[in-house]
Amino acid sequence: MNNNLALSEDILMSIEKPARYIGNEFNAVIKDKDKVRIRFGMCFPDVYEIGMSHLGIQILYSMLNDMEDVWCERVYSPWPDLDAIMRRENIPLFGLESQEPVKCFDFLGITIQYEMCYTNILQVLELSGIPLLFKDRGNDFDYPIIIGGGPCTYNPEPLADFFDLFYIGEGETQYRALLELYTACRDAGLSRHEFLHRASKLSGIYVPSLYETKYNDDGTIASFTPIYDDVPARITKELVTRLSESYYPAKPVVPFIRATQDRVVLEIQRGCIRGCRFCQAGMLYRPVRERAVEVLKDYALTLLKNTGYEELSLSSLSSSDYSHLKELIEYLIEECGKKHVNISLPSLRIDAFSLDVMSKVQDIKKSSLTFAPEAGSQRLRNVINKGLTEEDILSGSGMAFEGGWNRVKLYFMLGIPTETEEDIRGIAELSNKVAAEFFERVPKEKRTSGAVQIVASTSFFVPKPFTPFQWARQCTKDEFLDKASITRKAISEQLNQKRIKYNWHEADASVMEGVFARGDRRLSEVLIKAYKKGCFFDAWSEYYKNDIWLETFRECGLSIEFYANRERSLDEILPWDFIDCGVSKEYLKREWENAKSERVTPNCRDKCNGCGAARFDCGVCIRNEAAC
Repeated sequence: MNNNLALSEDILMSIEKPARYIGNEFNAVIKDKDKVRIRFGMCFPDVYEIGMSHLGIQILYSMLNDMEDVWCERVYSPWPDLDAIMRRENIPLFGLESQEPVKCFDFLGITIQYEMCYTNILQVLELSGIPLLFKDRGNDFDYPIIIGGGPCTYNPEPLADFFDLFYIGEGETQYRALLELYTACRDAGLSRHEFLHRASKLSGIYVPSLYETKYNDDGTIASFTPIYDDVPARITKELVTRLSESYYPAKPVVPFIRATQDRVVLEIQRGCIRGCRFCQAGMLYRPVRERAVEVLKDYALTLLKNTGYEELSLSSLSSSDYSHLKELIEYLIEECGKKHVNISLPSLRIDAFSLDVMSKVQDIKKSSLTFAPEAGSQRLRNVINKGLTEEDILSGSGMAFEGGWNRVKLYFMLGIPTETEEDIRGIAELSNKVAAEFFERVPKEKRTSGAVQIVASTSFFVPKPFTPFQWARQCTKDEFLDKASITRKAISEQLNQKRIKYNWHEADASVMEGVFARGDRRLSEVLIKAYKKGCFFDAWSEYYKNDIWLETFRECGLSIEFYANRERSLDEILPWDFIDCGVSKEYLKREWENAKSERVTPNCRDKCNGCGAARFDCGVCIRNEAAC
């Protein structure tokens, strides 16, 4: 146990939730720094409670610490109260385990889960005493190698000037080779640049300083090429092909304070068969790979024993599509019941089987059910390939009401390509039909005093790389707000309006998310200037400063409309085109045309649609070599 805390008792007593910063949690790994060859900081650039809820960090943290010669520590963004103190008192950012400065580490790995955390990355670097720009870190190993990973690295270009390298894909496969290369180069007295040059030849590793971008007069990309002949022109993502045999943490760190997801997490599969055209994760993590049910049973008992948690959650993009779900859930209900452990079952389709299961594991009086129709009309659900009909929604809601639930959450998006006012009004009409289903299905004598509540929430559509909508225009802030206004007014006109509560997301932040999702290297100047003006924790509405962002774009001579509000042509070079995510560009183009024609594409289990992912030898894809 480390008693030499980086923060004094006076500081800890003056800030919110000091337990965020003291380390020493149950299952945290402490090593002798003099007996390891590599010190690795694993950073989630957001507050502790969010970062501690991230399964990917837990996997990599445990995996790296299982390597005898590596000590991996956790690093999170200090909340603004501590940030101000650290700047004033010149306290460097530190790893939780050793409480020593991040600047002393060999690597700083930063997981990049969402675009609105980009300025927090700069906060982490600056508080660590690490130059923000790659070019200012010299040619030796005085500063840690800065690695980016996570879904946002599938378009790393807005962050390219800040990182030494990016790891594209799933982290279980390539870190050992990368770390061994680092120690070999360091021990041989080679330079930082030579290490990065050699690292660029490892599969999945992208070193942005070894590539050059040229632009056309209209601002679009003219070319993107390596500056050396031996550097690959295309980076293929890393993928775990045998999920049941891959690393999974047996002793995840248990936080002192309640995290956002404060429970044991059991990852049952990766990928999704559904093919929703707006969903980036559904494309990036193809093909679907399942963990064997016997492996999961063993993990469940081991994790509960090693953490003391009283809740277990299944993790998947679509848990209902796990082929052994019934067997797994029946086992968990029996075993968790013995241990008085609750079971959380997200990402389930609301059908008879799911409702029966949830009635066994949830307190009905306190729970609500969630549907994500995404669009108000069947036409628009066909555009996005949602694979959910109004009949499915009403039937599922009806069965839920009969089973004792009286609260339903409905999630929609506004601004989907081809959307009309009729589609928008469909959100209100569908919400009203769900409420009406309650009164049709539940006799008066069985209705509670609160009757039924429908919570309709809308987010604003953000086109993402490697989706069929990567070429689509995004709505402006005013267009988004107009759509929300139409939705609110339409709900007020419904017969069951008093039973429907309406929430909507912030339009400003959604537009900015769209800018950085599809941006290029020129945005690094915007990020630095906005950060220097006080922008960080942009994902938190109370800290988001839209006026500063707009002002900074003007100062840099860059257009928000160029990045967010224009439709791309199919032959335009996109900033992320050099990455092979497994899904071919030809497939995405076909799906973009299918969307505009309102054609539905079958899910992967029913028919192989030739997306390209079958070439990864996972033993799970329906083979269609001609298409793939």
